[in-house]
Formats: sequence, structure tokens, C-alpha cells
Amino acid sequence: MSLVSLMDSGPLVAFLSANDTHHRWAVDVFAATQRPAKCCEAVVSEACFLVGRNRQRRTSVLNFIAAAELEIVSLAGELPALMRLMDKYASQPMSFADACLVRLAELNSDSVVLTTDADFKIYRKHGRQVVRTRSPA
Repeated sequence: MSLVSLMDSGPLVAFLSANDTHHRWAVDVFAATQRPAKCCEAVVSEACFLVGRNRQRRTSVLNFIAAAELEIVSLAGELPALMRLMDKYASQPMSFADACLVRLAELNSDSVVLTTDADFKIYRKHGRQVVRTRSPA
């Protein structure tokens, strides 16, 4: 069985910006990612914000999601679990998008989070399990 890829905002932004430090890595990772990969609304929102801050069209994120066959998963029914995670990692502080990705990792046991965020080395799913990640070296 292959891993389900869970997409963070960093790789999305890096892919869309040729000037990004991690652009080449993001291009290579997306080429090797089995479809459909998954992300959530919080990641999409964060990516749109970051791309806009880079003076790019925010809709470029949505166009990429459609073209790359990324499934946007709703976690609306997971608010208690998300709050628990954000409380546990309040000293980080854990973003809502990161909490959603950890929760998606909990819900998809055979998954890997594609991220440029080092905080995922600290986060744990189900309390003690390492969140598997793929990130730039």
C-alpha cells in the first residue's frame, strides 16, 4: 500500500514561486507524488495568503490544486481534536493549518506530510507517534 501524501502550504507556495528557496524540491516532490494527494481548507487559505504576500495571484493556488489533483478534505467535524492539538502545542504555537495536517495524519495512518515546516519534527499524532514527513534537506 502506498502512502497518502498530505500537503502543507510551504510546498504549494514553493512550487508556485520560482524564486522560492525550496522551488526545485517542491517541483521534484510533486512530480513523484501519487495522486490524489490531500490538503485541507486551512492549508489552502494559508497558501493563498502567502502567495498573495509574494505578489502572485491568489487564484494560482486554486488553479494548481485543480491541476495537481489535490483533494481538499473538510475537517469541520474534527474541532475538538483540533483544539486538543492546538492546546497541547500552544508553546510552539501550532497554527490551525498544522493542527489540521496532524489530524489528517491521524485519520490516514499510512500518510506522509509534505512540508517545509520544521515544527512537524516536534508534533505527534495520537499523542506519541511520529508524524511521517518529507521535507527539503
